Amino acid sequence: MSFGAELRRLRREAGLSLTDLAAKVHYSKGYLSKVETGAARPNAALAALCDTEFTTGGALASLLPADAAPRRRGVVLTPMRSGLPAVTPHFTGRAEELDQIRAALSREVDGAAAVCAVHGMAGVGKTTLAVRCAHRLQARFTDGHLFLDLRGHTPDAGEVTAAEALDRFLRFLGVPGEEIPADVDDRAALYRDRLLGRSMLIVLDNARSVRQLRPLIPAEPKCRVLITSRHRLAALDDAWHVPVSLLPRTQAIDLLAELVRDHPGGDGAEEVFGSVVDHCGRLPLAIRVAGARLRANPSWSPADLDQRLAVESARLGELDDGERSVTATFRLSYQDLPPGQRRLFGLLALHPGTDLELYSAAALADTDLRTTEALLAGLHDAHLLTHQHTGRYQFHDLLRTFARTVALPEIPGTERRVALRRLLDLTLHATDQVDRILAPQRYRPEFAYPYLPVSVPDFHRDGSGEDWIRGEWANLVALCALAARHGVHDRCWQLAFALRGFFFLTKLWDPWITTHEHALASAEAVGDTWAQAITVNNLGVATIDRGDVGGAERHYRAALPLFRTIGDENGVHTTLNNLAWIHFFRGDHAGAAEGMWTAFAFYRRTGAHRNAAIAQRGLAMVLAELGDHPGALDHATEALTAFEELGLDLDATMACNARGWIHFHAGEHEEAATAYSDALERSHRCGSTFEAARAETGLGNIAAALGRPDRARHHWSRAARQHPNLDPTVVTEARARRGPAGFAGHEPGRPPAVRGRWAY
Repeated sequence: MSFGAELRRLRREAGLSLTDLAAKVHYSKGYLSKVETGAARPNAALAALCDTEFTTGGALASLLPADAAPRRRGVVLTPMRSGLPAVTPHFTGRAEELDQIRAALSREVDGAAAVCAVHGMAGVGKTTLAVRCAHRLQARFTDGHLFLDLRGHTPDAGEVTAAEALDRFLRFLGVPGEEIPADVDDRAALYRDRLLGRSMLIVLDNARSVRQLRPLIPAEPKCRVLITSRHRLAALDDAWHVPVSLLPRTQAIDLLAELVRDHPGGDGAEEVFGSVVDHCGRLPLAIRVAGARLRANPSWSPADLDQRLAVESARLGELDDGERSVTATFRLSYQDLPPGQRRLFGLLALHPGTDLELYSAAALADTDLRTTEALLAGLHDAHLLTHQHTGRYQFHDLLRTFARTVALPEIPGTERRVALRRLLDLTLHATDQVDRILAPQRYRPEFAYPYLPVSVPDFHRDGSGEDWIRGEWANLVALCALAARHGVHDRCWQLAFALRGFFFLTKLWDPWITTHEHALASAEAVGDTWAQAITVNNLGVATIDRGDVGGAERHYRAALPLFRTIGDENGVHTTLNNLAWIHFFRGDHAGAAEGMWTAFAFYRRTGAHRNAAIAQRGLAMVLAELGDHPGALDHATEALTAFEELGLDLDATMACNARGWIHFHAGEHEEAATAYSDALERSHRCGSTFEAARAETGLGNIAAALGRPDRARHHWSRAARQHPNLDPTVVTEARARRGPAGFAGHEPGRPPAVRGRWAY
């Protein structure tokens, strides 16, 4: 039987289409079709791949034409030493990387061999990928191939030096042992001489350094060199670098499914497989070990395996099949680090966020930015950290677990505690700067920083504070919780306090409430009554801001006696002003006006200009509900002027929206449109998507009242994109927008019966 006919028979017997087979062996569908029909000659590389795929033990290779095998031209090869390792049948995806490697090894380089360096983190499948590609390409090299594991990261084995590698290669190339020079440079020269005129593929697996590699790169342009390494090998200037990342989730699931194809209960477990590969961080080594654990335990179901991997503290222990261990693989990369990088790698595990920026790393390391950046670059080069395009650094999930369970415990406890305090001091110092920029007139205590690191940002100088906090806020929430867990209670409530201005601007209610719940517990733990009072009051602000009037009232009524206990009149009147809004939302406009007038008079008397303007803005909304539109407009205008004089852009924007609502409430549509347009422009400048959505909704309401439904829908659609689902409990514009006309029976020019917006 011919090669092509047997290949067709095996393919059909396996239920594979030509497209399926092309995906598995990485030859084109057209070429495979021609091989099957006899229109194209098969080669040894294709035969090896197909024998592996169909587990035919070399049967296809035996059908090759006599002249299809690669010519050796006198090269002495020892298959066990220089031959390529077998190709695993369990392989998915990587089409893009295979194409890049093939393109790299197809290049023509004057005076030297083309080099392709494949790099990636431990366990990502670099060797598997390189070997698969080498099998496919080997037929192109008429004088054969050389493969050598340089043991750069092999357990219990020293790395192969350049001198040792050259000794082996020269023997493979037919040089008698007694003729091999002792000097490494002389060996390299003889190696290059023996490869002149030859076409060979040289695969250097598991390289550790460029120094190890340079003598092994021949000068012969017909040769090609394929390298794998856990390091980026940036000093190989002329190499084509191919990074290998984690498997996409669908391919990771496919790999696991292929590995446990014959396991009982493996069918129909795609959803569980997805959870398993997520626990494995989509790392091929971890997935292969997980698959081996499942195969070795027939009584386990995929759900059993998933449950074992779900516990983070035990996950690395589960990813060990007796022969392969994710922990052992990571440990080799970790132990290869210089002391400074090892220390930083462990300390980074203290950071609770999903990523971190340079200042945080410098605080943990207690080094300046330049030194820290160099240390991080080393960890990035070793594929122990990812450096994102945003300038932030990130752990792979399993590496983070390794750092927490293995690297961090190697650092003395005192050093860990001080590093955490430096990180918390940096975090509060930076967040407080941003809060002072966002709300410069807000009352705040002065914080002491006994552990402030050597490098801190200066947002007042460079103006990058808002960008910083928008990228960092999720980490700040995690750090707030971390401070509470470690008993650093002062930093917990102080950080929550400093975050309040940003959360008010962005309406991130859930993290706002979460941080303040941690803060309240910490304030109670240290017996700080003022911290308890201000925290629970701010909890009320967050709660009512998202529409929970009852919950807000409970918080305000808890804060009021705390402020009275310590004689904090400013806190008392702030809480009274907030409680006035509870009256307002429940329709008691007279009670609301009384509370706001009391607060307004106190702020005026004590020179609290920002708070006075805030209370006045609230009074404007109350008077509008009471039908006093001229008085309401006067208060809103005075508040706007005060905010502008104080440089409070967000508060000024809110005052413009209040003016828009008062005019609309009075049926003055043209004036309302002008005020809302002003608010919309200001909202973009101050970064408040919430106030922008409020202004757009107001403009839509005006258009609806004027009988312009298309224009109204345009504005309402823009509002939804800015901030969806404005709560009608606290946003007057959202309440006014009802039904297709927007008003539910309201006549233009007549005030609708709606509630005002809480405006503190």
